[in-house]
Amino acid sequence: MPVYSGSCVCRRIEYELRLDSPDDARTSLCHCRNCKKAFGTNYGLTAKVPKDAFCLLKGEPKEHAADNGSGAVVHREFCDHCGSFILEYGEAAKEHSRYICVGSLDDPEALPPKGEFFCKERASWMPEVPNVFHKREIKQ
Repeated sequence: MPVYSGSCVCRRIEYELRLDSPDDARTSLCHCRNCKKAFGTNYGLTAKVPKDAFCLLKGEPKEHAADNGSGAVVHREFCDHCGSFILEYGEAAKEHSRYICVGSLDDPEALPPKGEFFCKERASWMPEVPNVFHKREIKQ
């Protein structure tokens, strides 16, 4: 069983992902405006994992919940000391999934992207990721 460790920058929050297989994580880039704002860059990069795969080892993240701009509430958890973004989930996924911020993993290259979402909002200077799926938009 692969185990992936992660933390915030100051390491007050530490966690592990315990997956049966690396295929249990669906890593993807999201180019929607909400992810751009939350991540402070031109896309969000998360790995969708089963809720039970996430194991908090140390600390207690702070949560912020708000409309993501399309009427859906998104919960985001982060370190209230250093501000590092750890994970997010929507109301529809809260009982079964978590979206781990790949940059918070100790080895972010361990879970490479499998796709891109909201490609119609990708920055004009950014090339598409090769050999992954591409969705121009998501219908609610």
